[in-house]
Amino acid sequence: MEKIVTYFKGVKAEWGKITWPEKKQVITMTITVLVIVIAFTIYTYGLDLLFQFIVPGLGEFIKNLFRV
Repeated sequence: MEKIVTYFKGVKAEWGKITWPEKKQVITMTITVLVIVIAFTIYTYGLDLLFQFIVPGLGEFIKNLFRV
């Protein structure tokens, strides 16, 4: 039981050492993450659309290329 009490005293001591970010910093970082996620989502969607048109056409091209 003593080890458990010692453990929680240590947790309490370490908890006091935590420095929490300010509200402005949290908002800025959240907006930054959202912008990056949206940008990568649009980029990935654009690549997906591009490949939807390229891959089927490439298959037809290869079929016609090797037609004997």
